[in-house]
Amino acid sequence: MTGNQPLRGIRHHQLQLIVSGLRDGVILIEPDQTLTWANQAALRMHGVERVEDLGATVSEYRARFDLRYRNKHRLPPGDYPMERVAAGEAFDEVTVEVAPAGAPEPQWTHHIRGLVLNDASGMLDCLVLVIDDQTERYDAEQRFERIFAANPAPAIILRLADLRYVKVNRGFLEMTGYREDQVIGRSGLEVDVLENAARRELAVERLREGRTIPQMEATLQLANGGEKLVLVAGQPIEVGNTECMLFTFADLSSRQQAHESLRHSEERFEKAFRLVATPTVVALREDCSFLSVNEAFVRESGYSEAELIGRKPIDLNIWDNAEGGRALEQQVKETGSVRNLEMGLRTRHGHVLNCLVSADTVDIGGQDCVLLTVQDVTERKRTEQEIVAAIEEVMKDTSWFTKVVLDKLARLRRPGTTASAPAREIESLPVRGREVLGLVCQGLDDGAIAESLGLARNTVRNHVASLYRRAHVRSRSALVVWARERGFFGREEGAERLHGPD
Repeated sequence: MTGNQPLRGIRHHQLQLIVSGLRDGVILIEPDQTLTWANQAALRMHGVERVEDLGATVSEYRARFDLRYRNKHRLPPGDYPMERVAAGEAFDEVTVEVAPAGAPEPQWTHHIRGLVLNDASGMLDCLVLVIDDQTERYDAEQRFERIFAANPAPAIILRLADLRYVKVNRGFLEMTGYREDQVIGRSGLEVDVLENAARRELAVERLREGRTIPQMEATLQLANGGEKLVLVAGQPIEVGNTECMLFTFADLSSRQQAHESLRHSEERFEKAFRLVATPTVVALREDCSFLSVNEAFVRESGYSEAELIGRKPIDLNIWDNAEGGRALEQQVKETGSVRNLEMGLRTRHGHVLNCLVSADTVDIGGQDCVLLTVQDVTERKRTEQEIVAAIEEVMKDTSWFTKVVLDKLARLRRPGTTASAPAREIESLPVRGREVLGLVCQGLDDGAIAESLGLARNTVRNHVASLYRRAHVRSRSALVVWARERGFFGREEGAERLHGPD
């Protein structure tokens, strides 16, 4: 042995020269368990600068560094890779987490191989630890694990080699109702995330090739037997040097429910819109072109639905006043709102209907629209005009009207007023003016009033004109209504002058 020592030293020196520049860390150990040499990579992987800092022997190394398995369990004495190789055991790969003794958390992750070298005679010559630093990779995997587990977006990872699930996050479990043990280890056929996919053949082909699967709608089977509409996509990734497919999901059930609710709402609106008695149209806010018309509008306008849809009111010459029609459309475009605007609607046959037009904004299928109602008030206007004309006619001679009838006519002429309205305007009249007004209310003409009061006709005429100005009226009948509204009838005053005291 003594004669071979120089030769052995030469071989060790050559070995050191060969491995000194390797990226892998190399530690040489003598059969007596002393650490004789380590390259710079091995020193760097332990955070030291000299081989002595690793420890002079295997036992000192164990005292200076804590080694743990990936499951966080500490390696017991005798299981350190350095101890195993010192015992003459060669091994392919052991993964351990390494920390300086007493450190709370590991700082490095090493893949370690053990080599036992013998000399030509078969005697133990040298022990070698080859270390591959996997710290960055495992740190990245741990970050991915944390992000994957914490991400609320549902996700699941399938191993491509055997198409079995290896990871699942809480988002997926909450969305489907599965437990983790019901998913991990199951095959893609048992939990089929591509079931009823919109482009299933493409998705399966991409999955087999380990290529990106584009977003598409699919149906997930839930743990309780139900189904859920989702948007699924696949992205190839590596998990611990294993090729996998990461599936991510977006829950479309809320969108589907909203779509169904919107569809039912639109159906209800359509039915109500069609059956409402008031002529109504849905028009684009931008130019008032008709999108939809109800039966009442078709009936009143005389146009068919086909003649109206897609046309603009200005094209149909539907407004009797073209300038007013343009002003209406401009107001709708700018404010989206119109309230009881009087307009003349020209029908297909040339008749003009007096209408009150109102409009308000409404969203129809994502379009900015207005709901336009056209209320025909032609008959009401005609009736009002006839009533006013009748009142004007009968007010020309009020001598035969009773007090009650006059009061009712006054209220009809001026809605909202009563016979108990303040009489201050009557009280402020001159005495002679009040006397003339009283006789006018009894139906006397200027000549009879002049004779009753002993005045000239011109004087009476001047008093009546003054009363017109005070009451803001232009006829005797209107003056009588004005007096009745203020509770003045004049009969008592007129009776004394006509008939004398009892």
